[in-house]
Amino acid sequence: MNALEASFRRTTLLGLLTVTSVACVPQEKYNDLELAFRSQQQQLLRTQGDLETTRANESRLRSQLAQAAGDLSSLEALRMGQNVDVDKLLADYEALLQKVGNMNGGPLPAEVNLALAELAMQYPDVLQFDERRGMIRFAADFTFDPGSVGLKASALSVLDQLATILNSSAAQSFEVVVVGHTDNVPIRKSAALHPTNMHLSAHRAIAVRDALNADGVQATRFLVAGYGEFRPMVANGPNGAAQNRRVDLYLMPYFVSMAVGIAVPEGSIEYSTPIIPATNTAPADNEPTK
Repeated sequence: MNALEASFRRTTLLGLLTVTSVACVPQEKYNDLELAFRSQQQQLLRTQGDLETTRANESRLRSQLAQAAGDLSSLEALRMGQNVDVDKLLADYEALLQKVGNMNGGPLPAEVNLALAELAMQYPDVLQFDERRGMIRFAADFTFDPGSVGLKASALSVLDQLATILNSSAAQSFEVVVVGHTDNVPIRKSAALHPTNMHLSAHRAIAVRDALNADGVQATRFLVAGYGEFRPMVANGPNGAAQNRRVDLYLMPYFVSMAVGIAVPEGSIEYSTPIIPATNTAPADNEPTK
């Protein structure tokens, strides 16, 4: 029994004793008085229960509030700490994108540019060099036997000299992206080995890569791709077009391919003439390259 209930009981009993001492109380009034007392007692108990429930709820809410405040402080500290890292990452990413957007593979070191330019001048029918893009282009008609990935002897000689340049100290920090292209003439004679132009373009790129690797260029420096007939430089005629049959090599800084996930950034391959969609023109009886 708490103090409030005890006080109520004492007050009620005192009133009863006072009435009893003055005169005898009729049983009916006594019963009414006792009923009122019990009603007040029940009301007191209910009030006490409600108070205890309210206090319990208040305590629980205070605890939850304190926990939420702690969580909020932790999250705020974590957010502020993370923002520093995120801002730095975003700044680094933007700077990297700017570097990638401003390059097409070149510029290469001056001595590498000079060596590649001199090599291209020695073999103008086989090789072209674009200093701005850091690109070496092999004409497929002078590089491969028709319809195969077999490298001609003259092309092997050029690739041997190219490997020497690629292995020089000035070029060691560049990886080599080898990209094959074809015209739109369907594969016929060598279809068992190269079912489509896509296969042939990739297989020719691999052949160039293998030749350079055999000449000492590390295998870890290569990325190989083939576009088949889907990136022509000029419109294909009935026999395709020699300009579209090519293998391009791009010298790219290592960080470019690691940052963007591909070795040749979008927009780095430019053409001197607009790309004209290839048409599925039937090949002539004499298939010049396949």
